[in-house]
Amino acid sequence: MSRIGLDATDIRILAAVQNHGQLSKTRLAEIVNLSPTPCLARLTRLKVAGLIRGYHADIALERIGSFSQVIVTISLALHRKVDFDRFETHIRALPEVTECIATGGGMDYVLNVLTPNLAAFQALMEAMLEAELGIQRYMTYIVTRQVKSAQPDIVGLLRQTAAQD
Repeated sequence: MSRIGLDATDIRILAAVQNHGQLSKTRLAEIVNLSPTPCLARLTRLKVAGLIRGYHADIALERIGSFSQVIVTISLALHRKVDFDRFETHIRALPEVTECIATGGGMDYVLNVLTPNLAAFQALMEAMLEAELGIQRYMTYIVTRQVKSAQPDIVGLLRQTAAQD
């Protein structure tokens, strides 16, 4: 995946959109200290380049109902591309899996799973095992409370990256 050259204004635009979501052209221009027309042109360029995947609301699920959140680590029996592809295709189709990351080391995947209750989680895991996805072992961790959830600090990350180069 190729990197896209960004200047300080592009980074301010990305940070503003990340922190505030979809903004009016005028409000975004105020935040990044740029006139509205060039600001909108830059925002459009960033969207076309695929740097902005979408806009999302941060819903307070705990205020809506009681759900079960489980972190699952999974190790596959075989490590061929076809095995990873089969597993990942299956996971992408499961709405209960809100996040899946591939890892190097002891486990192959870490999943964040959200279900109405633990019985629904157990049924999901049984269905995954029955689907013959090549799961060798899995471990579950019941989430008792969320301590922190945040978007990455894009400005800080880029500043640190530039300092290392």
